[in-house]
Amino acid sequence: MSTPPPSSPPTGGVSVEVETLTAVFQVREIAADADPALCVLLAGSGGRWRLPGGAVAPDAPLDISARRAVGDTVEITRIAHLEQLAVFSDPDRVPGIRTIASTYLALVPTDAPTELAEDSAWHAVDDLPTLAYDHDQIVDAARHRLAAKLSYTNIAFALAPSRFPMSQLSEIYCAALGYPVDTTNLLRILSRRAVVVATGTVGKTGRSGGRPPALYAFADNRLRVTDEFATLRPPM
Repeated sequence: MSTPPPSSPPTGGVSVEVETLTAVFQVREIAADADPALCVLLAGSGGRWRLPGGAVAPDAPLDISARRAVGDTVEITRIAHLEQLAVFSDPDRVPGIRTIASTYLALVPTDAPTELAEDSAWHAVDDLPTLAYDHDQIVDAARHRLAAKLSYTNIAFALAPSRFPMSQLSEIYCAALGYPVDTTNLLRILSRRAVVVATGTVGKTGRSGGRPPALYAFADNRLRVTDEFATLRPPM
C-alpha cells in the first residue's frame, strides 16, 4: 500500500522564508592620504544600509542566489572567493514573516574593477553607518572569519592583485587583520609555506624613489590550508 502524500500545513502554521546575504569585502583606498582599508559593499534602504541579498531563487542553489543578489548591487568582473558563512535564524531578526538568512563571505581583488548600482557604496568596516536588522553582526562574523583564515590559509590571494610588491600585500594583511604586519616577516612566513613566489619582474618605483620593488604572485589561486598551527597572532 502506497504512503499517502503529506497533508497541507494546518491553518495558522508558521510561515518561514529564506534569504541570502553576502558580506563582500575589498581592500580599497578610501582617501588619498589614508592607508588602504577593508571595505564592505552596502546598499541604501529606508535610511539604513544593508548587505546585498534577497529571497532565494526557486531555480538555483543558495550560492548562485547569493551571487545573483550581489550582481544586482555591483558589477564585479571577478569574485575570487565565495564561501558560506553562517545561518542567522533568530525568530525576531526581522519584523513580519520569520526569515532565515544564509550568509556568505565574498572577496574581491584590489585590481578588479567594480561598477556600483546607484544606491550602493563601499564602506570601511571600521566606520560603518547604521545597518539594517542584524547586518552588523553578519559583517562582524565575516571579518573574523577572514582574519582567522589569513593565519592558516592562502585566502589573501582573493584580495590581492595578480602581481604585487610585498609592501602592498602587507597593507592588505594590515587592513584585513586590523593590526600592523611587518613586510619582511610576512615574506619570510609566506615563502616558507610556499604561498607566494617571486615573479622575476619588478614594479614601478614609489614616490620616494629608490630601487623598483620585486613583484610576487600567489602560488595558488584556490583556497588551501597552509599551516594548521597559525604563526600570525590571533586576530583582533
